[in-house]
Amino acid sequence: MRQKAKFQTPHRPWVAEAIERDREIINSYGLRRKKEIWRAEAILREWRRRAMDLAARKNAEEQQILLTKLHKLGLISEKANLDDVLGLELPNLLERRLQTLVFRKGFATTLKQSRQFIVHGHIAIGGTKIAWPSMIVPTHLEGEINFYDKSAVKAWLMAAKAKQVEKEKAKVAHAPHAEPSQPVEGKAAAPAEKK
Repeated sequence: MRQKAKFQTPHRPWVAEAIERDREIINSYGLRRKKEIWRAEAILREWRRRAMDLAARKNAEEQQILLTKLHKLGLISEKANLDDVLGLELPNLLERRLQTLVFRKGFATTLKQSRQFIVHGHIAIGGTKIAWPSMIVPTHLEGEINFYDKSAVKAWLMAAKAKQVEKEKAKVAHAPHAEPSQPVEGKAAAPAEKK
């Protein structure tokens, strides 16, 4: 049996503005294809639909469950309400992806490289290797993002950073030290003469 698609394709896919918007999002977040945008939109659409349904039914318990879930994912604040859920946009969700967080934390130099590190098994959360760049990272796990212990990239990057630090130290050590002229107490420094 065929698995149900987790997204909907646009009704009018060849609209120039939509194509340009999708291209900007793909470039901004290092996505691989438009299907990832459609999946994220489907997730947001489902949360908005639930929020509208809960607002109509006035079920406080289920509202609190939805708000707590979205707060744990870092999408809304603790004091948020259903209007904040309805106001969620695509960039809010894409900023919480593992791929984006790996790049923002400085483990990779580009978004494409962060995706590659994740897919190749170099990134772990809490010591567990994660291979899905699209994972929405909860806020309590965000601080546990790191390189996998046995990752060859980790050793390579550490060596590269050590070389960079050594070069900077050598540059500072060989730089000529000019003593700055210090003004005498109570008097301003004399202006330099023009030649």
